[in-house]
Amino acid sequence: MTNMNQDKQATYAAIDAWIDEHFDEEVKFLQAMVQVPTDTPPGNNAPHAERTAELIKGFGFDAEKHVVPEADVKAYGMESITNLIVRRQYGAQGDGGRTIALNAHGDVVPPGEGWTKDPYGAEIEDGKLYGRAAAVSKSDFASFTFAVRALEAVAKPAKGAVELHYTYDEEFGGIMGPGWLLEKGLTKPDLMIAAGFSYEVVTAHNGCLQMEITVQGKMAHAAVPHTGVDALQATAVLLTALYAENVKYKQVTSKVPGIKHPYLNIGRIDGGTNTNVVPGKVMLKIDRRMIPEENPVEVEASIRAVIAKAIEDFNTQGGYTGEDAVRVDIKRLLLANAMTPLDGNKPLVDAIQAHGEAVFGEKPPAVGTPLYTDVRLYVERGIPGVIYGAGPRTVLESHAKRSDERLVLEDLRRATKVVARSLVDLTA
Repeated sequence: MTNMNQDKQATYAAIDAWIDEHFDEEVKFLQAMVQVPTDTPPGNNAPHAERTAELIKGFGFDAEKHVVPEADVKAYGMESITNLIVRRQYGAQGDGGRTIALNAHGDVVPPGEGWTKDPYGAEIEDGKLYGRAAAVSKSDFASFTFAVRALEAVAKPAKGAVELHYTYDEEFGGIMGPGWLLEKGLTKPDLMIAAGFSYEVVTAHNGCLQMEITVQGKMAHAAVPHTGVDALQATAVLLTALYAENVKYKQVTSKVPGIKHPYLNIGRIDGGTNTNVVPGKVMLKIDRRMIPEENPVEVEASIRAVIAKAIEDFNTQGGYTGEDAVRVDIKRLLLANAMTPLDGNKPLVDAIQAHGEAVFGEKPPAVGTPLYTDVRLYVERGIPGVIYGAGPRTVLESHAKRSDERLVLEDLRRATKVVARSLVDLTA
């Protein structure tokens, strides 16, 4: 047993050394990933997949290009999606070895305002790499790719397999990313790790319901407002009712560490035509985060009831009936189920925690996160998964979805080591 343990420790040390030796190359690879924009919307992401496939070919990795049909992508609200699978088979089929998938998404939210660096410059300053998706989640295109390279160069596994899944639909919900690959039967791993941060291993996450609400009033000239019905006034009543729900949600707490309570966010409002026109239509988009203990069907029904009651109250108070009554149309944009841990995720958690402690000097806790991710799509199909990768302690520190998103390069180096070491254990 002692000799076996010594052999393993020697393998881990050699893994670490290989990653150190190739770290400049890994950073350059990440820079190349960041420098190809994948703003979603509009979601023209096929060019990034082509660039990724081209670069990893230089590592000896052949990427299968799975092009989602254009009509499906356009109907979905994006422009182009090519998902990539890299299959690395180490043992014979049926030898008892496990297939471990590593998934990172290349699509990102648009940069927005307030940047002091070029969002696609991949500039390095004070040990940090700046750029949109530097932390979420193109960093794990690099960490996962180089972890597999280190595994193969040093450990030379003779059992099991690893698959790299580079996908391009996380920001829209993953249905045309991992969801599409899984639905088409293109992959069915035994275990999976998805892009995440370095200081915790995430085993559960919130669900998310997104809706588009259109409030229909009656447009009129502002000089004769009594001839119209102000959709914006009705929306103000609706907003008050929706925000009041957040007060109630604070009384609903999750038992999952890292997850607190449900939350409703109104992220976008559009309406009106001009300053001298009574608004006839207002559109708003809402995002309702669901804790794992909630039932998504009940949550949606409850929100629809709140909306209907608010509009009914507005019509009653204003005396609006018949054709003058304000109407509301509700469209579901996304329903992402919460991720709850599967019993089979223990080997993943154990390996990442052990090597996280060895490399970082502290054991990453197994916790939940209020985010929602593509992992749920694997878990829903019975594939145990966790979230772990290169990044800081919190989303706030990473500036993900904000200006000047950045990644501490030392976190990238160490996370790559943790993933590579874990793959040694998982493919044994």
